Amino acid sequence: MTLIKAAVCHEFGAPLVIEEVALRAPEGRELEVTLDAVAICHSDISYAEGAWGGSLPAVYGHEAAGRISALGPAVQGLCVGDSVVATLIRACGTCPSCAAGRPTACETPYDGDRGPLRTREGGKLHQAMACGAFAEKVVVDQSQVVKIPDDIPKDAACLVACGVITGIGAVVNAAQLRAGQDVVVIGVGGVGLNAIQGARIAGARRIVAVDMSQDKLAVARDFGATDGVLASAEKPWRAVREAIGRGADAVIVTVGAIPAYDSAPRYLAPGGRVIMVGMPHTGALSRYEPVMLAASAQGMVGSKMGEVVVQRDIPWMIDLYGQGRLKLDELISGRWPLAQINDAIADTKAGAARRNVILFDRE
Repeated sequence: MTLIKAAVCHEFGAPLVIEEVALRAPEGRELEVTLDAVAICHSDISYAEGAWGGSLPAVYGHEAAGRISALGPAVQGLCVGDSVVATLIRACGTCPSCAAGRPTACETPYDGDRGPLRTREGGKLHQAMACGAFAEKVVVDQSQVVKIPDDIPKDAACLVACGVITGIGAVVNAAQLRAGQDVVVIGVGGVGLNAIQGARIAGARRIVAVDMSQDKLAVARDFGATDGVLASAEKPWRAVREAIGRGADAVIVTVGAIPAYDSAPRYLAPGGRVIMVGMPHTGALSRYEPVMLAASAQGMVGSKMGEVVVQRDIPWMIDLYGQGRLKLDELISGRWPLAQINDAIADTKAGAARRNVILFDRE
């Protein structure tokens, strides 16, 4: 067992505690990644606040990038020293969902209580989301990592592990947007900005950003939005229809706010789809009229992690970044050391941050 520093959640809603924890060596198809950067996702915050329950103590964090520092005996095609992105998408490759090309819906359960992490004293320490990347190192399954070029900055690369693939994938994979179609993105935080980028890359005609903040709407235009509408306006879907000339072919809901889900179908054109990305707290309920969806051949589709296949989708996104066609550096709001992770979380919760990134000191 190796001792590493990690930010541990001992109590829901309490600050994370920086402490030494034990990490075992990789086994089988596992590998160890020494991290350079990990981004803070709202899902990490929601878990740490107890929104969806879970086992404690736990180490959260799942948007990470670094270098492979050890290999399990069954790993193939990767070497120590390779630069990689580490994701939470752990896929067995053989269950019905994996066999159908949907690894984000892998049906083989993973028990984070029995993962590679332990407390310094040897007690249970939950590896949250099969990753536990608020730590200096992680041990994850080979299916969770993708090799990237050495010259890609790790603070930019780590964003691709969740926020980027979730937003772009919602448009490209879940909505299957075609060139010339119209898109509404509700909520333009980190995931929303990437949904806007995805719509731009896919050739959308109009991309309308909807948010409570005028400042965020201005930023959305920098990422490709053609129009912006304040969600606080009376019946904002009317302004969207005026901008587009009709309803939208796809409405991407990237926030876990019930009012956003209640209103989302109102933005749709006949035959359009609401893509459900944002995750409300457990028990929160939304209301809509099914007769309207049925009469207009509309629908609502859940999108988990952008329905990506990481070995297929992450390389082309990284390549787009290298070409200057995908903005990653511009998504970073701040860079923080692990010791200040609670400050970075507070800044993220304040609402203005796109993505805050934790950088690990290697000196």
